[in-house]
Amino acid sequence: MHGRATALGAGTVLNALATGTGSAFAIDAETTATVELDESDRVRGTIAEAPDADTRLIERCVELVVEEFGDGEAGAVETESDVPMAAGLKSSSAAANATILAALDAVGASVGPAPDDDISRIDACRLGVRAAREVGVTVTGAFDDAAASMLGGVVVTDNTEDELVVRDEVDWDVLVWTPPERAYSADADVSRCEDVASMANLVAELALEGRYAEAMTVNGLAFSAALDFPTDPAVEAMPIADGVSLSGTGPSVVAVGDRDDLEAVKRRWDARDGETRLTTTRTDGARIL
Repeated sequence: MHGRATALGAGTVLNALATGTGSAFAIDAETTATVELDESDRVRGTIAEAPDADTRLIERCVELVVEEFGDGEAGAVETESDVPMAAGLKSSSAAANATILAALDAVGASVGPAPDDDISRIDACRLGVRAAREVGVTVTGAFDDAAASMLGGVVVTDNTEDELVVRDEVDWDVLVWTPPERAYSADADVSRCEDVASMANLVAELALEGRYAEAMTVNGLAFSAALDFPTDPAVEAMPIADGVSLSGTGPSVVAVGDRDDLEAVKRRWDARDGETRLTTTRTDGARIL
């Protein structure tokens, strides 16, 4: 029983840690999961880029799918990704979504909008969020990140209820700067984020008005301060890019706008330690291969 699927990384419009309302947009960076089910007694996970990394999330994703749609199978799951881990680019959400879809493919469950499909894409996304909460890799469940990864485009969500409020489509070029250090979402200082709740409410208002790029910039300044990340990269981009933000709980910074403008930002960010990457938004979302 074989399944294979891919899901997208994402950037942040609004960090959900302050109020439970979050917003994210999918980018052209993929995580692919391969699931092989058999009669073995447990699920074994492997992360191709990091053989010693924690595999509990992808293993729990397979277990949840088998519990609901399978017949007691176990086996192996492997992910491979060009989304860097612990960098704020939604690597966990992408891995969970890809694994959920691959496992659904392996057990023969149909995914889609039709009434006779076994599960919708958004409910498949919720399974991955459940797995993330159960293994403790996220504070909020990161439904905003997961929904953007699964559905593509930009989303606004209520992470306290795992509800999709808005899904929209944007067509941006995207510049990502990822410094050498890493930051794990589960380690974020939630109380510090709650201190900027008034700014988060303003960001949510902007996002719900479709002013996503402006919302990003306000979010980036507020949460960089709350999570003790430098604002210099954002300030360097602000005169040039349409929007710029700390992505997730960092450390990556994402800027959006016109390709030529982002090339100018890239020249500034290239002087910093770490890696820069020019990519684009995606509207197609995760898919079974």
